Amino acid sequence: MDAVRSVRIIGPGRAGGSLAAALANAGWTLVPPLGRGDDLAAAAEGVDVLVIATPDSEVERVAREVEPAESTTVIHLAGSLGLGALEPHPIRAAVHPLVSLPDTATGARRLGSGIWFAVAASGERAAQIAGDLVRALNGRSFSVPDELRPLYHATASVASNHFVALMGQVARLADLAGVPLAAYLELVRSTFENVAALGPEAALTGPVARGDWETVRAHQRALPAEELPAYDCMAAEAARLCGRHLPPPDHLT
Repeated sequence: MDAVRSVRIIGPGRAGGSLAAALANAGWTLVPPLGRGDDLAAAAEGVDVLVIATPDSEVERVAREVEPAESTTVIHLAGSLGLGALEPHPIRAAVHPLVSLPDTATGARRLGSGIWFAVAASGERAAQIAGDLVRALNGRSFSVPDELRPLYHATASVASNHFVALMGQVARLADLAGVPLAAYLELVRSTFENVAALGPEAALTGPVARGDWETVRAHQRALPAEELPAYDCMAAEAARLCGRHLPPPDHLT
């Protein structure tokens, strides 16, 4: 059984608050968090783990405001940053939860639900502490080296943020068509299930997968001009996925 750890969190926002609640639920000892305007110099004293849960752009500055403590593991939650952002602390780890945290209650529940974490560690002690944290949350982990973390995080943005933006287009078009968004959400859920079970290539259906360019042309004629760039871009990506070549726009008129 993993040891119970004491932890202090700098940055009691959505990420920090979600993690604090999830770790408290797991039996870890939480000391009062620190936030904007607090003196951070002694933040690493008296705890096993110090988590910097600030926005990515603030992590390095905050880490340098904290006096290093020889036995304290300092962790950041930033997906895009490597371990260098935590210098000069001797025991450093990065633990990025690969899940969206829209609010503290939802975030705490999701963090303890067996999600994936992207982990990096400066050495054996840091790896042990990061592993304890992930296991306390019933999570799974994979390692991402510093040089690949920007690419890893860009992929996460595509998977989450870009998908939400795409669903914004679905909502706009559904409204124009007079169809409830909920009807399309059922299609989205079944599509996700297909991707999970079969992989993206086998899960792709629709006119591009069939090479049905007449239907693609009909779609383009029906769409408002401001919605065409996103449609054309994703149709091209669908063609790429299934090994087809999308005819250029002037062939689709």
